Amino acid sequence: MKVSSPRIAAVVAAAALAGGGVGAGAYAFFHSSSGTTVVRPVEVTQSLQAADKSGSALTVGSIYKLAYKAVVKISVTSNGSGSPFNQETQRSQGSGFVYKPNGDIITNQHVVDGAQSITVTFWNGKTYSAHLIGSDPSTDTAVIKVDAPASMLHPIELANSSAVQVGDGVVAIGSPFGLEETVTTGIVSALHRQMTSPNNFTIDDSIQTDAAINHGNSGGPLLNTQGKVIGITSQIESDSGGNDGVGFAVPSNTVRTIADKLIATGKVEHAYLGVSLDPSSSGGAGLESVKSGAPAARAGLQHGDKIISFGGKKITSEDALRFAVDAKKPGDVVSVTFLRNGKSRTVSVTLATRPANPN
Repeated sequence: MKVSSPRIAAVVAAAALAGGGVGAGAYAFFHSSSGTTVVRPVEVTQSLQAADKSGSALTVGSIYKLAYKAVVKISVTSNGSGSPFNQETQRSQGSGFVYKPNGDIITNQHVVDGAQSITVTFWNGKTYSAHLIGSDPSTDTAVIKVDAPASMLHPIELANSSAVQVGDGVVAIGSPFGLEETVTTGIVSALHRQMTSPNNFTIDDSIQTDAAINHGNSGGPLLNTQGKVIGITSQIESDSGGNDGVGFAVPSNTVRTIADKLIATGKVEHAYLGVSLDPSSSGGAGLESVKSGAPAARAGLQHGDKIISFGGKKITSEDALRFAVDAKKPGDVVSVTFLRNGKSRTVSVTLATRPANPN
């Protein structure tokens, strides 16, 4: 599914420079007359706090000492467009962090997209080769495995991102512009933001922060004040293309689920209904369009229908429908109740595997 919004469009910042340059390895957001990213206000119910409630806050220096050996710079080499007529070598850089003591490293999918070779540089400057375990463009998450001795591998723990609150202190560590082990600080500026993934689906529950994030930070950890990862920095909103104090991270609960599946099987499959939703709809999920040949279309759903129940769950908003679909698996047969011209109808829909791109 894909949510449309007239407010902001996600645009990939230059991911690489031909002929050996250093790339951005990040997304930038630019205002546009049309787009797919939704920014929703979140009510702040408490004053700013320096730490979450799970323990006392550490200093920035202490957080750095806990985490810096886990954070790596990722360098990627690829061919230009994949076309046989474009064989220029492209190099790009991003960040990542050690997830498992066996060498599994988490980063963004867009950092390693199209990689022909991957190298990882650790805190002490030592560089090792790595290979892709699996990636998921729908959540902009990837896992690579580095061929490094055990003495170099210092995993960092993922926190429960559902416990994060607006105003919590955060620390970002990464390699902006190739500058390894750069530390920036800030707070959680907002929760439940929606980012547009590299394949134009929606990443829900993204964390907004004012910690400085620039090109090259992509894939690095966003840490809480106990030194645990609450998200991976992925995108920025910027008129200039640089840090304007509005960055976004994929939440750690999403990252954990996806990374574990990638490690286990090398791939992740998401359920697909094949509709675009009307953000102005209320009392259900209004269908702005239905993709030809998609499960919804095969079941007879049409533009203008409003889904009010999905798999026995009441649907009151577009978010509720997205969450309900995400909870299913490809191949699941689901009962869908919808309104058309004021009349209620129910059909069975067999969900498909999410395509590489919804367009």
